[in-house]
Amino acid sequence: MPRISAATVADHRARQREALVAAARDLLEEHGDSSAVTFAAVARRTGLARNSVYKYFGDRRDLLAAVVEDTVPRWLAAIGAAMSAAGTPRDRVAAYVRAQLDVVRAGGHRVAQALAGGPDAAALRGHGAEAHRALLGPVEAALAALGDDDPPRTARLLQGLVNAAVTAVEAGDDPAAVTDRAVRLALDGVAGLARP
Repeated sequence: MPRISAATVADHRARQREALVAAARDLLEEHGDSSAVTFAAVARRTGLARNSVYKYFGDRRDLLAAVVEDTVPRWLAAIGAAMSAAGTPRDRVAAYVRAQLDVVRAGGHRVAQALAGGPDAAALRGHGAEAHRALLGPVEAALAALGDDDPPRTARLLQGLVNAAVTAVEAGDDPAAVTDRAVRLALDGVAGLARP
């Protein structure tokens, strides 16, 4: 019988599952490629036997889906907290841009890229679409408060600016300089959208 490292078997299983998800996320961040996430690699990281991973996940896609379900809410919470702490709608737009680039600097975007470009991308696409909608909602509200007559369209275009900034950072450009410029461009762009 394996040793239980928690007060209950349920707690032990929850901790083991969290450790497996964290190991998979670390592999994605390190390698930038979802093919690096194998049950054998995850088992090595956690000190479990490879066959033990099957007690928690039916296959690799289940494990990768668990990484998405664990990671994306953290990103959304960080972005949401930054926007909530901002005083004005204009400040919330700036926080939206800045917080996403902070997530990139922390390595989170490598996880998203690895999953989006890997062999399991199609199976995980639904999770990404949900996250994208959740991401755009708060900035749409800030844009509406600024008087924008088409917040959904503007939010999608604003996200395009953020995506371009992410590409620049990942290509080696200075993250602070890219962030400052992206925020300025976003604020200049939304300044002219208010209804007369």
